[in-house]
Amino acid sequence: MKFLINAVFLSILIISVISCTTKSNKQAGSSQEDGNSAQEINSVYPSDLMPSIDQWSILLGNGESTRDLKNFEHKDYFYTVNDGIDWVVYKTPNGGVTSPNSHNTRTELGQKAKWTPRVGGKLTGTLKVMHVSTSGDARVASTFSVVVGQIHSDDGHKNEPLKIFYKKFPEHIKGSVFWNYEINTAGDNSGRWDFSTPVWGYDMSVIGTAIDTYPAEPEDGIELGEEFSYEVNVYEGMMYLTFKSKGHETKTFTKNLLVSEYVSRSDLPQQILTLYSVIGQDGTERPNAYEGESQFFKQGAYNQTNGRDPSTNMVWSSGAETFDGDIQKQYANGSYAEVWFRESSLGPGTAPAH
Repeated sequence: MKFLINAVFLSILIISVISCTTKSNKQAGSSQEDGNSAQEINSVYPSDLMPSIDQWSILLGNGESTRDLKNFEHKDYFYTVNDGIDWVVYKTPNGGVTSPNSHNTRTELGQKAKWTPRVGGKLTGTLKVMHVSTSGDARVASTFSVVVGQIHSDDGHKNEPLKIFYKKFPEHIKGSVFWNYEINTAGDNSGRWDFSTPVWGYDMSVIGTAIDTYPAEPEDGIELGEEFSYEVNVYEGMMYLTFKSKGHETKTFTKNLLVSEYVSRSDLPQQILTLYSVIGQDGTERPNAYEGESQFFKQGAYNQTNGRDPSTNMVWSSGAETFDGDIQKQYANGSYAEVWFRESSLGPGTAPAH
């Protein structure tokens, strides 16, 4: 009799434990009744990591856009990972849906508010580039690169007074960080060009001598997965740039957004004559540059490698693999850009420290 009582008690105990375990698992995991999965319940969204999330909208590599990013993610383009630190991931293929004025795909934030250079604004980011395209024509200046931060004009030609690039050739370990200034072209915009300034490694004009022949690896470059940060501070018409990375020299730059350096053909730098004259883009800039034009920041992964025929433009047409736009094939075969941010901020411009 005593044995029977013990057996019944043990059975009740086992059933109770199983019941509690099942309840616990359903609370933490999947529930068919409420339609939620464990991933959804426990997910860390990009908005959880970004204090400025309500100031941004986003355009994804499939052409989808949204202005409400609270608890928003897309597992192919915009999500979070943790490697001991939480990161917001921006990922986009070589071939996908592009914005109306670009041939390149992007998963990129766009600032909702607008400002003029005299009013100013500030953008910061701490990031690491995890991947750039491994296919493309090395003679094309923009191939193997991704833009990780921008200032974009919302008026006139809608050109870009700032693009921050990371670029790495396929056989190299180290890549380059550089920034480009695009002129606010005088007259029509057919003669527009970017002047490129190196931060670590090369500027954009350093290219290969053949489709798959690369220049020497930059000695002071940045590796994939190596963290760096930037600050873009526009204050009273001046753009102040600061770049930092552990083990690398901190670099600072200043650019006037109200007064042009390129008002006559004699002002054109040799870099522009070499890189752009051959494609007929060697115009001049209006004297007051971007003064009075609405501007906004952008941040994320703006892939600069595409599948266009290089013969159409030896600066911007990469001739890379796009697998007819198949996203998963591109991701499986290295035809994409991927950037991780762990910190980002957006705010008003401030007087630079002296």
